Amino acid sequence: MDPQNYPLPSGVHAIPADFLDLRPDSEIDHDILHPKSISSSEKNIWFFWHAGFTHMHPYTQRNIRAWHRRFSKQGWTIRVIDRVPSSPLNVANFLDISDPGTFPRAFVDGTIGGDYAPQHTSDLVRWPLLLKYGGVYADVGMIQIGDLDRLWNETVGNRSSRFEVLSYNAGGVEERSLTNYFLCSERDNPLFERCHRLLLELWAADGGKESTEGMHSSPLLKGVPLMGGSFTIQDGEKTIGPEECSRMLTDYIIQGQVMTMAMGLVDEEGDWDGPKYVAEHVYGIEYMIGSQLVNEITAWDGQKAFDLMSLSLPKESEVESAEQKQAREIVERCLRESFGFKLAHGLILRVFGVTLGSLWRKHQGSDDVPGTYAHWFRHGTMYWCQDGEPSTQDYKVIEPIKRGPLLRDN
Repeated sequence: MDPQNYPLPSGVHAIPADFLDLRPDSEIDHDILHPKSISSSEKNIWFFWHAGFTHMHPYTQRNIRAWHRRFSKQGWTIRVIDRVPSSPLNVANFLDISDPGTFPRAFVDGTIGGDYAPQHTSDLVRWPLLLKYGGVYADVGMIQIGDLDRLWNETVGNRSSRFEVLSYNAGGVEERSLTNYFLCSERDNPLFERCHRLLLELWAADGGKESTEGMHSSPLLKGVPLMGGSFTIQDGEKTIGPEECSRMLTDYIIQGQVMTMAMGLVDEEGDWDGPKYVAEHVYGIEYMIGSQLVNEITAWDGQKAFDLMSLSLPKESEVESAEQKQAREIVERCLRESFGFKLAHGLILRVFGVTLGSLWRKHQGSDDVPGTYAHWFRHGTMYWCQDGEPSTQDYKVIEPIKRGPLLRDN
């Protein structure tokens, strides 16, 4: 099937060609590796990959190229920050890596350890980048679907708007659980400034930590529920039960715990009312439909998602099979209803075994085969745009988790 003839789902329209950067990949890659100098504009889209863009997996390189093709002509600059010593995109060229108010000692010394050191290194760069420069921080596994530029211009980037933070929220309106894989704000955001200070304090505990192990038990996070209460992990012949798995997952996503505490904190000494701030200034997109719809439809069965997305669309004379129908519904619903799609990796693989992202990584090029549902989905995320935009959850002021100073154990 000619990619230009993929069916256009209802609720979606084609983006005018002059809004897109349709040059060859080699020219797009040159721009990504040589981005514009930092300016006063806050239209920055930040990514981090410790070894740099050229050493990323091909499917995540395609993610980054799609961000550039979609948004660079609307004034956005896409940067993949790294820790490669000679790279012009080394984080040290953007932030003071010797400043203890910016990074913990383990980051400065390069001694971050544990099974997920690269992920925790990336956790430590996202708030400093947003606080200093503003814009969007997204994981490299984040595929953008909705019109980021339009939503930015109506919310965070609009001086008359009440919204100062844009993200996904894991849960209902009574929950305060922003996802760290997509964060958006202007410079010096007061919520993210407090989040960053709290995260640094956790890393500074016990004379300075080299991993996030055990951070879930910090008294500074008392009252924040642990994550993933029903998960188990099979570790060889041993089954790790829900309680230990929950502690492991919470340590892994400790940045999420930090945000929950900052949003649930009333600190009169620090002139901060987190519940009030959320109700007035956070644009929170419900995360399951907003960024995890493939996983919801397939019940987090990564192999099933991969198999469905790898199918070819029926040819003109063929009758659509039941599997093709389900794959079509995935693509059409995602393109119409989701603002993005986060490919899952990391610790979650120990829970589910495989995910769509891990299988795209394993089977190089499987996400980019013309005529397949995966390719139709990728085509839609680059050439098409939703007619509408996601709404924010309707937050109200709720009871705080903690009353007292941010960095003091009451």
